Amino acid sequence: MSTSTFEITGLDGGRVGLTSARIEQLGTRLDGPVLMAGDEGWDEAVLLWNAMVTARPSLVVQPLSARDVATAVRFAADHGLLLSVKGGGHNIAGTALADGGLTLDMSRMKEVIVDPAARLARAGPGCLLKDVDGATQRYGLATVLGFVSETGVAGLTLGGGFGYLTRRFGWAADNLEEVEIVTADGATRTASRVENPDLFWAVRGGGGNFGVVTRFTFRLHEVGPVITGGLAAWSIDRADEVLAAYRELTESAPRELTAVAIVRLAPPAPFVPEAWHLKPVVGLLVCHSGANAEADLAPLRGLGEPIFNLIGEKPYAAQQSMLDAMEPKGLNQYWKAEFLPGLPGEYLPVFRDAALEVCSPLSFSVVFHLAGALNEAADDGGAVGNREARFISGFSGVWPPGTDGEGTVAAVRKGWESIRPFSTGGNYVNFQLAEDDDARTADAYRGTYERLRRIKAAYDPDNVFRVNRNIRPGR
Repeated sequence: MSTSTFEITGLDGGRVGLTSARIEQLGTRLDGPVLMAGDEGWDEAVLLWNAMVTARPSLVVQPLSARDVATAVRFAADHGLLLSVKGGGHNIAGTALADGGLTLDMSRMKEVIVDPAARLARAGPGCLLKDVDGATQRYGLATVLGFVSETGVAGLTLGGGFGYLTRRFGWAADNLEEVEIVTADGATRTASRVENPDLFWAVRGGGGNFGVVTRFTFRLHEVGPVITGGLAAWSIDRADEVLAAYRELTESAPRELTAVAIVRLAPPAPFVPEAWHLKPVVGLLVCHSGANAEADLAPLRGLGEPIFNLIGEKPYAAQQSMLDAMEPKGLNQYWKAEFLPGLPGEYLPVFRDAALEVCSPLSFSVVFHLAGALNEAADDGGAVGNREARFISGFSGVWPPGTDGEGTVAAVRKGWESIRPFSTGGNYVNFQLAEDDDARTADAYRGTYERLRRIKAAYDPDNVFRVNRNIRPGR
Protein backbone atom coordinates (compact mmCIF):
# COMPACT_ATOMS: atom_id res chain seq x y z
CA MET A 1 0.00 0.00 0.00
CA SER A 2 1.48 3.37 -1.01
CA THR A 3 1.74 6.14 1.53
CA SER A 4 1.31 9.78 0.52
CA THR A 5 2.78 12.74 2.33
CA PHE A 6 0.77 15.92 2.86
CA GLU A 7 2.27 19.32 3.52
CA ILE A 8 0.54 21.17 6.38
CA THR A 9 1.34 24.62 7.71
CA GLY A 10 3.22 24.59 11.01
CA LEU A 11 3.20 26.96 13.95
CA ASP A 12 6.29 28.72 12.62
CA GLY A 13 4.74 29.23 9.18
CA GLY A 14 6.86 26.49 7.60
CA ARG A 15 5.57 23.24 6.18
CA VAL A 16 5.19 20.00 8.11
CA GLY A 17 5.00 16.71 6.23
CA LEU A 18 2.40 14.24 7.49
CA THR A 19 1.90 10.85 5.92
CA SER A 20 -1.55 9.65 4.97
CA ALA A 21 -1.04 6.82 7.44
CA ARG A 22 -0.50 9.31 10.27
CA ILE A 23 -3.67 11.20 9.32
CA GLU A 24 -5.63 7.95 9.09
CA GLN A 25 -4.31 7.00 12.52
CA LEU A 26 -5.67 10.29 13.88
CA GLY A 27 -9.04 9.39 12.39
CA THR A 28 -9.13 6.06 14.21
CA ARG A 29 -8.76 7.88 17.54
CA LEU A 30 -11.72 10.19 16.92
CA ASP A 31 -15.45 9.66 16.95
CA GLY A 32 -15.92 12.57 14.55
CA PRO A 33 -14.61 12.72 10.97
CA VAL A 34 -11.36 14.06 9.55
CA LEU A 35 -11.95 15.93 6.28
CA MET A 36 -9.72 16.94 3.40
CA ALA A 37 -10.51 18.97 0.28
CA GLY A 38 -12.93 17.05 -1.93
CA ASP A 39 -14.49 15.06 0.91
CA GLU A 40 -18.23 15.25 1.49
CA GLY A 41 -18.96 18.10 3.89
CA TRP A 42 -15.69 19.94 3.16
CA ASP A 43 -17.22 22.97 1.48
CA GLU A 44 -19.59 23.65 4.37
CA ALA A 45 -16.85 23.04 6.92
CA VAL A 46 -14.64 25.79 5.42
CA LEU A 47 -17.43 28.24 4.54
CA LEU A 48 -17.09 31.58 6.33
CA TRP A 49 -19.45 34.52 6.57
CA ASN A 50 -16.95 37.09 5.26
CA ALA A 51 -16.05 36.40 1.62
CA MET A 52 -12.92 38.58 1.93
CA VAL A 53 -11.27 35.74 3.85
CA THR A 54 -9.50 33.38 1.44
CA ALA A 55 -7.68 31.17 4.00
CA ARG A 56 -8.29 27.44 3.70
CA PRO A 57 -7.01 24.68 6.00
CA SER A 58 -5.42 21.44 4.84
CA LEU A 59 -7.29 19.33 7.39
CA VAL A 60 -10.59 19.71 9.22
CA VAL A 61 -11.54 17.71 12.30
CA GLN A 62 -15.22 17.74 13.31
CA PRO A 63 -15.21 16.70 16.99
CA LEU A 64 -18.17 15.07 18.67
CA SER A 65 -16.90 15.43 22.24
CA ALA A 66 -14.35 17.05 24.50
CA ARG A 67 -12.33 13.85 24.17
CA ASP A 68 -12.18 14.33 20.40
CA VAL A 69 -11.08 17.94 20.90
CA ALA A 70 -8.35 16.93 23.33
CA THR A 71 -7.08 14.27 20.90
CA ALA A 72 -6.94 16.78 18.02
CA VAL A 73 -5.24 19.46 20.14
CA ARG A 74 -2.56 17.01 21.29
CA PHE A 75 -2.05 15.88 17.69
CA ALA A 76 -1.61 19.49 16.50
CA ALA A 77 0.74 20.35 19.37
CA ASP A 78 2.82 17.16 18.98
CA HIS A 79 3.36 17.86 15.27
CA GLY A 80 3.69 21.64 15.56
CA LEU A 81 0.67 22.28 13.32
CA LEU A 82 -1.06 25.62 12.89
CA LEU A 83 -4.41 25.18 14.66
CA SER A 84 -7.70 27.09 14.59
CA VAL A 85 -11.21 26.67 15.95
CA LYS A 86 -14.41 27.34 14.02
CA GLY A 87 -17.62 27.88 15.93
CA GLY A 88 -20.09 29.68 13.68
CA GLY A 89 -17.54 31.10 11.23
CA HIS A 90 -19.01 34.57 11.64
CA ASN A 91 -15.89 36.41 12.82
CA ILE A 92 -15.08 39.19 10.37
CA ALA A 93 -11.31 38.65 10.59
CA GLY A 94 -11.64 35.04 9.46
CA THR A 95 -9.89 33.64 12.51
CA ALA A 96 -11.89 30.41 12.27
CA LEU A 97 -9.60 28.93 9.60
CA ALA A 98 -5.92 28.03 9.92
CA ASP A 99 -4.53 28.70 6.44
CA GLY A 100 -2.93 25.44 5.33
CA GLY A 101 -3.21 24.06 8.86
CA LEU A 102 -5.66 22.08 10.99
CA THR A 103 -9.11 23.51 11.80
CA LEU A 104 -11.45 22.16 14.45
CA ASP A 105 -14.98 22.64 13.09
CA MET A 106 -17.22 22.46 16.15
CA SER A 107 -20.50 22.41 14.20
CA ARG A 108 -21.43 18.88 15.31
CA MET A 109 -21.35 19.87 19.01
CA LYS A 110 -24.65 21.78 19.15
CA GLU A 111 -26.45 20.32 22.14
CA VAL A 112 -28.35 22.77 24.37
CA ILE A 113 -29.61 21.62 27.78
CA VAL A 114 -31.84 24.03 29.70
CA ASP A 115 -32.44 23.76 33.45
CA PRO A 116 -35.36 26.18 33.92
CA ALA A 117 -35.47 25.71 37.69
CA ALA A 118 -31.82 26.66 38.11
CA ARG A 119 -32.05 29.16 35.21
CA LEU A 120 -29.02 27.72 33.48
CA ALA A 121 -28.33 26.64 29.92
CA ARG A 122 -25.46 24.40 28.86
CA ALA A 123 -24.54 24.95 25.23
CA GLY A 124 -22.10 23.22 22.92
CA PRO A 125 -19.42 25.21 21.09
CA GLY A 126 -21.04 24.66 17.68
CA CYS A 127 -24.28 26.37 18.67
CA LEU A 128 -25.55 29.39 16.81
CA LEU A 129 -27.53 32.07 18.62
CA LYS A 130 -30.79 30.66 17.24
CA ASP A 131 -30.03 27.27 18.79
CA VAL A 132 -29.71 28.69 22.29
CA ASP A 133 -32.55 31.20 21.94
CA GLY A 134 -34.84 28.51 20.54
CA ALA A 135 -34.17 26.23 23.51
CA THR A 136 -34.37 28.84 26.27
CA GLN A 137 -37.41 30.70 24.94
CA ARG A 138 -39.53 27.60 25.43
CA TYR A 139 -39.36 28.55 29.10
CA GLY A 140 -39.56 32.33 28.66
CA LEU A 141 -35.84 32.58 29.44
CA ALA A 142 -32.84 34.03 27.61
CA THR A 143 -29.21 34.90 28.10
CA VAL A 144 -27.28 37.80 26.59
CA LEU A 145 -26.29 36.96 23.05
CA GLY A 146 -25.86 38.99 19.86
CA PHE A 147 -28.39 40.26 17.34
CA VAL A 148 -27.86 38.05 14.27
CA SER A 149 -29.18 34.53 14.80
CA GLU A 150 -26.57 32.86 12.55
CA THR A 151 -23.68 34.06 14.75
CA GLY A 152 -21.74 31.41 16.66
CA VAL A 153 -22.23 31.49 20.42
CA ALA A 154 -18.62 30.55 21.18
CA GLY A 155 -16.76 33.33 19.38
CA LEU A 156 -19.30 35.93 20.38
CA THR A 157 -19.10 35.06 24.08
CA LEU A 158 -15.34 34.59 24.32
CA GLY A 159 -14.83 38.07 22.84
CA GLY A 160 -17.27 39.68 25.27
CA GLY A 161 -20.51 39.62 23.32
CA PHE A 162 -23.25 42.25 23.27
CA GLY A 163 -26.85 42.36 22.09
CA TYR A 164 -30.33 43.60 22.88
CA LEU A 165 -30.14 42.41 26.51
CA THR A 166 -26.72 43.88 27.33
CA ARG A 167 -28.15 46.99 28.98
CA ARG A 168 -30.06 44.78 31.43
CA PHE A 169 -27.61 41.97 32.06
CA GLY A 170 -24.13 42.98 30.85
CA TRP A 171 -21.82 41.35 28.35
CA ALA A 172 -22.53 37.81 27.21
CA ALA A 173 -19.31 36.91 29.04
CA ASP A 174 -20.75 38.39 32.24
CA ASN A 175 -23.45 35.74 32.08
CA LEU A 176 -21.09 32.78 31.98
CA GLU A 177 -21.17 30.59 35.08
CA GLU A 178 -18.73 27.90 33.95
CA VAL A 179 -16.89 26.50 30.94
CA GLU A 180 -15.39 23.16 30.08
CA ILE A 181 -12.17 23.85 28.17
CA VAL A 182 -9.38 21.87 26.52
CA THR A 183 -6.08 23.67 27.03
CA ALA A 184 -2.90 23.51 24.96
CA ASP A 185 -1.54 20.51 26.89
CA GLY A 186 -4.58 18.48 25.84
CA ALA A 187 -6.07 18.49 29.35
CA THR A 188 -9.81 19.02 29.82
CA ARG A 189 -10.52 21.46 32.62
CA THR A 190 -13.51 23.08 34.26
CA ALA A 191 -13.18 26.81 34.81
CA SER A 192 -15.48 28.81 37.04
CA ARG A 193 -15.30 31.37 39.84
CA VAL A 194 -14.15 28.62 42.23
CA GLU A 195 -12.26 26.22 39.93
CA ASN A 196 -9.35 27.53 37.86
CA PRO A 197 -10.60 31.09 38.47
CA ASP A 198 -7.67 32.70 36.62
CA LEU A 199 -8.53 30.77 33.48
CA PHE A 200 -12.23 31.59 33.91
CA TRP A 201 -11.37 35.28 34.23
CA ALA A 202 -9.32 35.13 31.01
CA VAL A 203 -11.86 33.35 28.80
CA ARG A 204 -14.52 35.94 29.65
CA GLY A 205 -13.36 38.33 26.98
CA GLY A 206 -9.92 36.98 26.08
CA GLY A 207 -11.17 35.17 23.00
CA GLY A 208 -9.87 31.79 21.90
CA ASN A 209 -6.37 32.39 23.28
CA PHE A 210 -6.57 29.97 26.19
CA GLY A 211 -8.03 26.77 24.78
CA VAL A 212 -11.04 25.23 23.09
CA VAL A 213 -14.23 25.66 25.09
CA THR A 214 -16.31 22.51 24.74
CA ARG A 215 -19.24 23.55 26.92
CA PHE A 216 -20.63 26.92 28.01
CA THR A 217 -22.91 27.28 31.02
CA PHE A 218 -24.98 30.47 30.86
CA ARG A 219 -27.09 32.22 33.45
CA LEU A 220 -30.66 32.78 32.20
CA HIS A 221 -33.15 35.59 32.79
CA GLU A 222 -36.88 36.02 32.31
CA VAL A 223 -37.30 37.54 28.86
CA GLY A 224 -40.22 37.25 26.47
CA PRO A 225 -41.38 35.12 24.88
CA VAL A 226 -43.08 38.29 23.54
CA ILE A 227 -41.30 41.65 23.49
CA THR A 228 -41.84 44.96 21.71
CA GLY A 229 -39.35 45.58 18.98
CA GLY A 230 -38.66 46.29 15.36
CA LEU A 231 -37.46 48.96 12.98
CA ALA A 232 -38.83 52.29 11.74
CA ALA A 233 -37.22 54.59 9.19
CA TRP A 234 -37.44 58.19 7.99
CA SER A 235 -36.09 60.14 5.06
CA ILE A 236 -32.43 61.07 5.40
CA ASP A 237 -33.30 64.75 5.20
CA ARG A 238 -34.69 64.28 8.71
CA ALA A 239 -31.44 62.73 9.98
CA ASP A 240 -30.61 65.57 12.39
CA GLU A 241 -34.07 65.40 13.95
CA VAL A 242 -34.11 61.61 14.23
CA LEU A 243 -30.57 61.38 15.63
CA ALA A 244 -31.35 64.10 18.17
CA ALA A 245 -34.44 62.13 19.21
CA TYR A 246 -32.29 59.02 19.48
CA ARG A 247 -29.87 60.78 21.80
CA GLU A 248 -32.76 62.05 23.95
CA LEU A 249 -34.33 58.60 24.03
CA THR A 250 -31.10 56.91 25.14
CA GLU A 251 -30.51 59.49 27.87
CA SER A 252 -33.72 58.49 29.65
CA ALA A 253 -34.31 54.92 28.47
CA PRO A 254 -34.83 52.23 31.10
CA ARG A 255 -32.53 49.23 30.83
CA GLU A 256 -35.33 47.18 29.32
CA LEU A 257 -35.06 49.34 26.19
CA THR A 258 -32.18 49.08 23.73
CA ALA A 259 -32.15 51.39 20.71
CA VAL A 260 -29.92 51.44 17.64
CA ALA A 261 -29.62 54.24 15.08
CA ILE A 262 -28.96 53.08 11.51
CA VAL A 263 -28.13 55.00 8.33
CA ARG A 264 -28.26 53.09 5.05
CA LEU A 265 -29.98 52.82 1.70
CA ALA A 266 -33.46 51.40 2.15
CA PRO A 267 -33.43 47.79 0.94
CA PRO A 268 -35.73 46.70 -1.88
CA ALA A 269 -37.76 44.69 0.61
CA PRO A 270 -41.55 44.10 0.60
CA PHE A 271 -42.03 46.27 3.69
CA VAL A 272 -40.37 49.30 2.05
CA PRO A 273 -42.50 51.39 -0.34
CA GLU A 274 -41.08 50.97 -3.83
CA ALA A 275 -40.43 54.69 -4.20
CA TRP A 276 -37.95 54.44 -1.33
CA HIS A 277 -35.97 51.47 -2.57
CA LEU A 278 -32.22 52.23 -2.40
CA LYS A 279 -32.85 55.76 -1.15
CA PRO A 280 -30.89 56.92 1.94
CA VAL A 281 -32.84 56.64 5.18
CA VAL A 282 -32.22 56.95 8.90
CA GLY A 283 -33.75 54.23 11.03
CA LEU A 284 -34.28 53.37 14.67
CA LEU A 285 -34.14 49.72 15.67
CA VAL A 286 -35.56 49.03 19.14
CA CYS A 287 -36.01 46.12 21.51
CA HIS A 288 -38.07 46.60 24.69
CA SER A 289 -38.09 43.52 26.90
CA GLY A 290 -40.02 45.08 29.80
CA ALA A 291 -43.58 45.94 30.67
CA ASN A 292 -43.92 49.64 29.79
CA ALA A 293 -42.95 49.66 26.15
CA GLU A 294 -45.68 52.02 24.95
CA ALA A 295 -44.76 54.73 27.45
CA ASP A 296 -41.01 54.30 27.03
CA LEU A 297 -41.24 54.53 23.24
CA ALA A 298 -43.54 57.58 23.31
CA PRO A 299 -40.74 60.01 22.31
CA LEU A 300 -40.58 58.31 18.90
CA ARG A 301 -44.17 59.30 18.16
CA GLY A 302 -43.05 62.92 18.10
CA LEU A 303 -41.13 62.14 14.92
CA GLY A 304 -44.35 61.73 12.98
CA GLU A 305 -45.16 59.18 10.32
CA PRO A 306 -42.14 57.13 9.19
CA ILE A 307 -41.57 55.67 5.74
CA PHE A 308 -42.22 52.28 7.30
CA ASN A 309 -42.79 51.12 10.86
CA LEU A 310 -42.23 47.51 11.89
CA ILE A 311 -42.21 48.21 15.65
CA GLY A 312 -44.70 46.13 17.58
CA GLU A 313 -45.14 43.05 19.70
CA LYS A 314 -43.29 39.99 18.43
CA PRO A 315 -41.50 36.91 19.75
CA TYR A 316 -38.08 37.67 21.17
CA ALA A 317 -36.63 35.01 18.86
CA ALA A 318 -38.04 36.93 15.87
CA GLN A 319 -36.32 40.09 17.09
CA GLN A 320 -33.08 38.14 17.35
CA SER A 321 -33.29 37.13 13.69
CA MET A 322 -34.70 40.25 12.06
CA LEU A 323 -31.26 41.53 10.98
CA ASP A 324 -30.22 38.20 9.44
CA ALA A 325 -31.07 39.42 5.95
CA MET A 326 -28.55 42.25 6.40
CA GLU A 327 -25.80 39.77 7.31
CA PRO A 328 -25.90 36.86 4.80
CA LYS A 329 -22.92 34.61 4.24
CA GLY A 330 -20.77 35.10 1.17
CA LEU A 331 -20.47 38.89 0.91
CA ASN A 332 -17.33 40.97 1.36
CA GLN A 333 -17.38 42.66 4.78
CA TYR A 334 -15.15 45.49 5.99
CA TRP A 335 -15.96 47.09 9.37
CA LYS A 336 -14.50 49.73 11.63
CA ALA A 337 -15.96 50.64 15.01
CA GLU A 338 -15.18 52.39 18.30
CA PHE A 339 -16.60 52.43 21.80
CA LEU A 340 -17.98 55.83 22.83
CA PRO A 341 -18.41 57.30 26.33
CA GLY A 342 -21.48 59.26 25.21
CA LEU A 343 -23.08 61.15 22.34
CA PRO A 344 -21.98 64.78 22.53
CA GLY A 345 -23.82 67.18 20.24
CA GLU A 346 -20.89 67.51 17.89
CA TYR A 347 -20.69 63.74 17.35
CA LEU A 348 -24.02 63.28 15.58
CA PRO A 349 -23.33 65.44 12.49
CA VAL A 350 -19.90 63.84 12.12
CA PHE A 351 -21.51 60.39 12.19
CA ARG A 352 -24.28 61.51 9.79
CA ASP A 353 -21.88 62.86 7.19
CA ALA A 354 -19.60 59.83 7.37
CA ALA A 355 -22.53 57.43 7.16
CA LEU A 356 -23.81 59.10 4.00
CA GLU A 357 -20.45 58.53 2.33
CA VAL A 358 -20.50 54.85 3.31
CA CYS A 359 -23.98 54.31 1.85
CA SER A 360 -24.19 51.62 -0.82
CA PRO A 361 -26.88 48.99 -1.50
CA LEU A 362 -25.52 46.63 1.18
CA SER A 363 -23.52 48.88 3.53
CA PHE A 364 -24.78 50.49 6.74
CA SER A 365 -23.65 52.61 9.69
CA VAL A 366 -24.82 52.27 13.30
CA VAL A 367 -24.84 53.68 16.80
CA PHE A 368 -25.73 50.95 19.34
CA HIS A 369 -26.71 51.85 22.91
CA LEU A 370 -24.85 49.76 25.52
CA ALA A 371 -24.98 51.73 28.78
CA GLY A 372 -26.27 49.92 31.83
CA ALA A 373 -25.26 46.67 33.47
CA LEU A 374 -21.96 46.37 31.61
CA ASN A 375 -20.79 49.59 33.30
CA GLU A 376 -21.07 47.85 36.68
CA ALA A 377 -18.12 45.49 36.84
CA ALA A 378 -18.31 42.70 39.35
CA ASP A 379 -15.21 41.99 41.44
CA ASP A 380 -14.30 39.20 39.05
CA GLY A 381 -15.78 40.82 35.97
CA GLY A 382 -13.52 39.03 33.54
CA ALA A 383 -11.12 40.24 30.91
CA VAL A 384 -13.68 41.86 28.63
CA GLY A 385 -12.97 45.34 30.00
CA ASN A 386 -14.31 48.49 28.30
CA ARG A 387 -16.65 49.02 31.23
CA GLU A 388 -16.84 52.74 30.52
CA ALA A 389 -18.41 52.19 27.08
CA ARG A 390 -21.92 53.57 26.72
CA PHE A 391 -22.27 53.19 22.96
CA ILE A 392 -20.53 51.43 20.10
CA SER A 393 -20.56 53.10 16.71
CA GLY A 394 -19.10 52.21 13.37
CA PHE A 395 -19.37 51.66 9.67
CA SER A 396 -19.97 48.40 7.80
CA GLY A 397 -18.86 48.28 4.20
CA VAL A 398 -20.47 45.40 2.34
CA TRP A 399 -20.26 44.47 -1.34
CA PRO A 400 -20.63 41.35 -3.50
CA PRO A 401 -17.61 39.26 -4.49
CA GLY A 402 -16.33 40.08 -7.94
CA THR A 403 -17.20 43.77 -7.68
CA ASP A 404 -14.96 46.69 -6.80
CA GLY A 405 -14.99 47.48 -3.08
CA GLU A 406 -12.11 49.96 -3.05
CA GLY A 407 -14.40 52.98 -2.67
CA THR A 408 -16.40 51.28 0.08
CA VAL A 409 -13.27 50.44 2.06
CA ALA A 410 -12.00 54.01 1.69
CA ALA A 411 -15.32 55.44 2.89
CA VAL A 412 -15.38 53.14 5.93
CA ARG A 413 -11.82 54.06 6.89
CA LYS A 414 -12.52 57.78 6.43
CA GLY A 415 -15.67 57.54 8.56
CA TRP A 416 -13.83 55.61 11.25
CA GLU A 417 -11.05 58.18 11.39
CA SER A 418 -13.65 60.94 11.76
CA ILE A 419 -15.22 59.37 14.87
CA ARG A 420 -12.01 58.25 16.60
CA PRO A 421 -11.64 61.57 18.48
CA PHE A 422 -14.91 60.69 20.26
CA SER A 423 -13.78 57.18 21.27
CA THR A 424 -13.09 55.88 24.76
CA GLY A 425 -9.80 54.65 23.28
CA GLY A 426 -11.08 51.09 23.37
CA ASN A 427 -12.54 48.87 20.70
CA TYR A 428 -14.46 45.62 20.43
CA VAL A 429 -12.15 42.69 19.74
CA ASN A 430 -14.85 40.78 17.85
CA PHE A 431 -15.06 43.60 15.30
CA GLN A 432 -11.33 43.68 14.56
CA LEU A 433 -10.09 42.92 11.06
CA ALA A 434 -7.24 40.70 9.94
CA GLU A 435 -5.32 43.88 9.06
CA ASP A 436 -5.44 45.18 12.65
CA ASP A 437 -2.14 44.94 14.52
CA ASP A 438 -1.20 43.90 18.04
CA ALA A 439 -1.56 47.48 19.28
CA ARG A 440 -5.21 47.47 18.22
CA THR A 441 -5.74 44.22 20.10
CA ALA A 442 -4.03 45.64 23.18
CA ASP A 443 -6.38 48.66 22.98
CA ALA A 444 -9.30 46.25 23.25
CA TYR A 445 -7.92 45.06 26.60
CA ARG A 446 -6.86 48.30 28.24
CA GLY A 447 -6.15 47.56 31.88
CA THR A 448 -6.29 43.78 31.47
CA TYR A 449 -3.78 43.02 28.70
CA GLU A 450 -0.71 42.25 30.82
CA ARG A 451 -2.69 39.97 33.12
CA LEU A 452 -4.00 38.16 30.05
CA ARG A 453 -0.44 37.69 28.79
CA ARG A 454 0.61 36.14 32.11
CA ILE A 455 -2.32 33.72 32.08
CA LYS A 456 -1.56 32.91 28.45
CA ALA A 457 1.99 31.99 29.46
CA ALA A 458 0.64 29.68 32.17
CA TYR A 459 -1.80 27.78 29.96
CA ASP A 460 -0.37 28.15 26.46
CA PRO A 461 3.34 29.06 26.70
CA ASP A 462 4.01 27.97 23.10
CA ASN A 463 1.12 30.03 21.71
CA VAL A 464 -0.57 27.00 20.16
CA PHE A 465 -3.80 29.02 20.07
CA ARG A 466 -2.57 31.85 17.89
CA VAL A 467 -5.06 31.90 14.99
CA ASN A 468 -7.22 34.53 16.67
CA ARG A 469 -6.86 38.11 17.84
CA ASN A 470 -3.71 36.88 19.42
CA ILE A 471 -2.48 37.60 22.93
CA ARG A 472 1.15 36.52 23.04
CA PRO A 473 2.48 34.83 26.20
CA GLY A 474 4.08 37.28 28.62
CA ARG A 475 5.76 37.25 31.99
